[in-house]
Amino acid sequence: MREFLLGLRLLFGAGRGSRVRFLLMAAGGSLGVCCLALVLTIPQILDAHDGRVAARQPQSASARPAGATLVLQRTDPYGSQAFTRVFVARGIRQGDAVPPGLERLPGPGEVFLSPRAHDLLRDRPAVKGLLPGREEGLIGAAGLAHPDELFAYVGTERGEIADEGRALKGWGYSYAPFPAVEPSTLTYLRFALGSLVLLPLGIFLSVCARLSAASRNRRLASLRLLGLSIRGTQRVNAAETVVAALLGALLGLGEYVVLNQVMTRTGLPSLRWYPDDGALSASTVAVCLIGCPLLAWFVGRMSAREAAARPLAVRRSAAPARPARWGGLLLVTGLGIVAGYCATGFTDHPADSIGLNAVVMPAGILLTGLGLVLTLPLLSYALARRVARRTGSLTLSLAMRRNEVEPGSTMRVVTGLVLLVVTRPSAPVRDYALALSALTDEQRRELAELPGVRGHAVTAESWLDPESDTAQPWASAVVATCGQLARMVKESTGCVDGKVMRLSDPDAGTGQGARPGDPLRFRVREGGKDTTLTLRVPRGTIAYDTHDPSGVQGADLLVPPSALPDGARLDGARYVLTSGSDHAEVRRVLDGIAGVVPTAEVEPIGVNVEGLRQIAVLETLLAVGMVMGLVIGTAAFVVSATDRAMERRAQVTAVTLIGARARTLRAVQCVQVVVPLSIGLVLALVAGKLAESAYLITGGGETRWDLAGVPVLALAAAGVVAVSVAGTLPLVGRRVDPELIRRD
Repeated sequence: MREFLLGLRLLFGAGRGSRVRFLLMAAGGSLGVCCLALVLTIPQILDAHDGRVAARQPQSASARPAGATLVLQRTDPYGSQAFTRVFVARGIRQGDAVPPGLERLPGPGEVFLSPRAHDLLRDRPAVKGLLPGREEGLIGAAGLAHPDELFAYVGTERGEIADEGRALKGWGYSYAPFPAVEPSTLTYLRFALGSLVLLPLGIFLSVCARLSAASRNRRLASLRLLGLSIRGTQRVNAAETVVAALLGALLGLGEYVVLNQVMTRTGLPSLRWYPDDGALSASTVAVCLIGCPLLAWFVGRMSAREAAARPLAVRRSAAPARPARWGGLLLVTGLGIVAGYCATGFTDHPADSIGLNAVVMPAGILLTGLGLVLTLPLLSYALARRVARRTGSLTLSLAMRRNEVEPGSTMRVVTGLVLLVVTRPSAPVRDYALALSALTDEQRRELAELPGVRGHAVTAESWLDPESDTAQPWASAVVATCGQLARMVKESTGCVDGKVMRLSDPDAGTGQGARPGDPLRFRVREGGKDTTLTLRVPRGTIAYDTHDPSGVQGADLLVPPSALPDGARLDGARYVLTSGSDHAEVRRVLDGIAGVVPTAEVEPIGVNVEGLRQIAVLETLLAVGMVMGLVIGTAAFVVSATDRAMERRAQVTAVTLIGARARTLRAVQCVQVVVPLSIGLVLALVAGKLAESAYLITGGGETRWDLAGVPVLALAAAGVVAVSVAGTLPLVGRRVDPELIRRD
């Protein structure tokens, strides 16, 4: 206890520099703890979403006793969101259970809406067709997964849902039918967040715990020479680091509480939650208040070991030992694992993510990232020693000799900026089908001009006479020009505009017995009357290859729009749109369709709206992780650069007094940071692309090897170098204070 109190007295009585260092450690630790609390709370937020969804699920039975309340649940896509409506026909029995968020069940003609559905109905009255009845109130938070959910309880008559309704037994299940994130996907999400946030966070907290290591080590060495024991010396050092970490943890938890309140009001793209969902749990508080001081104590103990064991060498500034090589072993092991998985991409049987691979591949990526950080001091030392021996430049010589003597000090500045890995998704195009009869000509034009829509066409099937006893040829047709068809498929050859032509897709079957010369009849509505249009299957053929899935897949006939009478519409036809497969573009197109025809039923071909929502949530969480990783890396650089400026004032002053110009010193400081940073960034880019390829190969994706994103990453790396150059400029002050040398 005496050593601990001595450490506190030295902390607050050792001058302004020690107090500034303490504040830097606490401020940096608070930012790290805030990010840690957010990462630990994300699964809690998702569990709260799923818990409320599970609690409102209707328990029903197919057997319908007389007088029982009937329920019918419908979930339809409205734009890129799911719109859930629960139709309720109250029975004659009393005491029916009420779902969470409501005080009573709706009666016939009554509607209870979520706040988001209420706003939608106000802004777009056409949605009234989905919600027959008058609005009676809002659904409480207990009955909604999140504040932006589209949900409604619609009261109706028993006869309206008598065919499909089920007898209500109660509300609530132990699981959510559509979780916010699938459990298997949540495992990968935790791994990704661990890679993006927790690894840089651990390094950042370690950096904060080792600020001004040289000054502290000299002070600890003095105490050791005065007779303090080795353990006592380590306790003195732990007093400062643990108190700073504990104060930083308390500040970080307070910052998270404020951040949670702000984010619940503003929200994130595709992810909203209530304040109670993100409230700090006991386990999160325990991890932050216990784990962070423990990490600081461990780092402080390791950093004080040299001063306690070799106090004379520390006081006399003896040359430090060569950096350890075991970090390079981790890097080589990690890169070997990642490169091995990349090599399987060249074989006929690439690796998958099943079984042991699900553990080994992520472990290889983590070992690569950790080994990269731990190997940077060794690389910096080796490069600095070689360059310093051969260069004739004063600037390079001073910079490299400093990096050779203190390779770890520069690493504390640049480590946080070399840990970001970016990946890119790839998939085929997406199609959307709407009933043609539900669209006006003006709506069709608006849909075709929506941002993101690449092409459009009409699909229909030939008509079969139900009273005919003979076999009738049947086929499906696409009404489009050659240009429209080309935008809907991968490739097509042999198309001639203005002619009815056969379509030949080697991956799809043909119509029922439809051969060249056979008549195909289509039901056409023209001028309010139903007529029949007969087309004969021609001999001219178009070879085409469609995406999978596709709205025109398996079509047998291309019909030009000019072959139809003016104003005529094929019976049962569908209007098909196509867009890119990027998730943001799919959501934009779906939202655009909802804006043009709010009540039309949209079939997103090959798109699961629930899956799309999950992907949006995952993208948001990963984006949050990347932003936090960037914030942590930037904070590590700012804190370390500020601390380094304070720690090096005496050395800079000494070199200035013997004649070095300020311009030379600034160049030296810049080179000291830029050289190891550039090495780290190049290694990070190479390791990141290898890790991306290994992830894509084991995930079974179509895209495995490409250079997409490399120019952006290269520009980002150049930007990081530019920021680091700007950050080194304040390290050389304008005022020279010889007193700093005397104090040293």
